[in-house]
Amino acid sequence: MSVTIDGDKSGLVPDRVRRILRGPRAESVPALVGTACTFIGLVDIAAGVFPRFRHSRMHALAEVLPGALGPFAAALSLSAGVLLLLLAHGLKRHKRRAWRAAVVLLPAGAVAQFVYRHSVIGVLLSLVLLALLLRHRNEFAALPDPRSRWKALANFVLMGAGSIGLGLVVVSAHPGKVIGSPSLTDRLEHVLFGLFGLEGPVGYEGGVDWTVGYSLGALGLITAVTTIYLAFRPEHPAATLTTEDESRLRELLERHGGRDSLGHFALRRDKGVVFSPSGKAAVTYRVVSGVMLASGDPIGDVEAWPGAIERFMDEAKAHSWTPAVMGCSETGGQVWTRETGLDALELGDEAVVDVPDFSLTGRAMRNVRQMVKRIERNGYETRVRRVRDLSDGELERIRRAADDWRGTDTERGFSMALGRIGDPSDGDSVIATAHKADDGEPGPYGDLKAVLHFVPWGTDGMSLDLMRRDRSADPGMNELLIVAALQASPKLGIARVSLNFAMFRSALARGEQLGAGPVLRVWRGLLVFLSRWFQIESLYKFNAKFRPRWEPRFVVFRKTRDLPRIGFAAMQAEGFVTLAVPRPFRRRAARAPRPCAHIRPAAAGEHEVRAA
Repeated sequence: MSVTIDGDKSGLVPDRVRRILRGPRAESVPALVGTACTFIGLVDIAAGVFPRFRHSRMHALAEVLPGALGPFAAALSLSAGVLLLLLAHGLKRHKRRAWRAAVVLLPAGAVAQFVYRHSVIGVLLSLVLLALLLRHRNEFAALPDPRSRWKALANFVLMGAGSIGLGLVVVSAHPGKVIGSPSLTDRLEHVLFGLFGLEGPVGYEGGVDWTVGYSLGALGLITAVTTIYLAFRPEHPAATLTTEDESRLRELLERHGGRDSLGHFALRRDKGVVFSPSGKAAVTYRVVSGVMLASGDPIGDVEAWPGAIERFMDEAKAHSWTPAVMGCSETGGQVWTRETGLDALELGDEAVVDVPDFSLTGRAMRNVRQMVKRIERNGYETRVRRVRDLSDGELERIRRAADDWRGTDTERGFSMALGRIGDPSDGDSVIATAHKADDGEPGPYGDLKAVLHFVPWGTDGMSLDLMRRDRSADPGMNELLIVAALQASPKLGIARVSLNFAMFRSALARGEQLGAGPVLRVWRGLLVFLSRWFQIESLYKFNAKFRPRWEPRFVVFRKTRDLPRIGFAAMQAEGFVTLAVPRPFRRRAARAPRPCAHIRPAAAGEHEVRAA
C-alpha cells in the first residue's frame, strides 16, 4: 500500500517509517530477543575479558572512581554475559523465568560495561533489548519444562569446563602486569585457584591484578550458584500415568480400542495424558527436549477427539513445547490437521495380517514355510497363551529372560511398545514362546529360547509389542513364533494381527520397481545406506514375508523446520539416542525389567526386528 503525504512522490517512506516505529510482530519477538540476547551476552563477555583502552576523555572518569570499582565492573560484565548466553534459549521458547532473569541482567550488564569500558554502544544495545522485553512481556508466559536433578550435575561439568576455558582467556588477555612468562600449566593452575577465590602461581606487578581475580572468582561463583540452584530448585517431574488416568484410559479402550492398533500402547506409565472436556477422548504424550510427542490416534470416541486435541495444543502452548504426533493413522492425521492447522507427512506403513487370509501354502510363502519346518525338525516347540493363563513363576522367568536377551543396555520404545510384560492388568495380552530341551546343561531359563509379546487391539485383534530370543538359539525364531501366533489366533478369538512398522516402506517398494525415476532411486539408495544402522530395509523385507496389508502411518508437525528437532526427540523417546547422565554403579542384574521391542544386531541369516 502506497500513501502520499504533503506531496511526497515516493509514497513509500511513510509506510516504511510506520513499520519501523511499529517494531517487530509480537509472535516473532521471542526468537528475535533470544538471538539478540546471545549477541549482547558475547559483547558483555568480551567487555569483561579484554583490557579497556587507555585513551580519550572517557578514561578520565575511571580515574576518579574507587579503585576496586573497575575490576568489579569487569567481573559483573563477564558474569552477566555468561548468564545471558544461558538464558537465550529459554527466551526463544517464551519462558517466563528466563524473561525475569534477563530483565535483571541486561541493566546490570549495561552499567558494568559503562563503568569498565565506557561503551555507549553496548549500553544502548542492552537498553533497547530491555525495552523490547518490557513492551512484549506478555509473549513470555511459558511454564517450566519437566526436569530432574541430573541437570545439576550436567551444569557443573559443562559450566566448570567453560569457566576454565574462559578463565584461561582472561589470564592470557591481561599480560601487561605479569611477572615473567608463566607456562600454560601455571596459568591453568592460576585459573583453578582463582575459581575458588585464591591466588595462583602467576605473579603481577603490584601484587594482585584485581580484574583477573574478580573475574575468575565470578566465574567460580556462577558455576557454584547455578549448580546449587538446579540441585535444590523445586522439581517438575515428567508427566506420568496415574492409576486414575490408567483406569479412565482402559474404559475408553474397552469401548473404542478396536479403532487403532496402537491404542493399548497409550497405557505406558511414562506417558502423560490430557482428556477432552467430556472425558470421552484422550491424547497421551511424552515431552522430550522441548517436543510434546503424542503417539498414534487419540483414544476414545472420534466425535470427542477435537476436544482432546484442543487440550493437547493448549498444554503445548502453555509450556512453549513443539507439538508433534508420531504414527497416527490416516483418519487421525486428517482430524489433527483439520483441528490444529498442523501438517502431516507419511512416515511409513504398518503391517497388518488378516488371520482368516493367512496360510503357509503357496509359492509366495515357501521361504517362511521351509524355515519353520526346519526349526521344528530341530526339536523346537511353541506355546501361545494369554498372560492370565500363565503361572507367576513362568511369567517371572519370561520377564527375566526378555530383559537379559535385550540387545542393548538402553531400553527402547515409546510409540509402539508397552514397556512391561506380564502385568496383572494386561491379562488379555498374548505371549508366544519357543522351547527346546538342551542336550547338555540347561540354560538359566530352562528350555525357553524366544519370546513374543502381543497387546490387545480391541476384542478381536492384537499388536506385536516385543520380540526377544536367546542368542544361542537357531536363526528363524521370530518367523517360527509369528507363524505360531497366527495359527493359534482363531482359538484365541483373534482375527487381525498388527506386526511391525516399516518406515518409508512405500519409497523402498516403489524405488525397486521397473520405471522408478532417478529421484526415487536416489531416495531408496539413501534409505538402504541408512539401513546399515537402523535396519529400515531389512524390517520392511521381514514384514513382507507374511503377505500383510499395509496401513500408512503419519507424522504430524507444525512447521517443516521443526522436523529435524521432532525426529531427534522421537529418536530419544524410542531410545536410539540417550542424553541422560549414566548411573555408574548400577548393575545390569538389578535393573528393573521394562521390556519392549527394539532393533538389535542380528545373528547370521536372521533379521532381528522391533515392533515400532
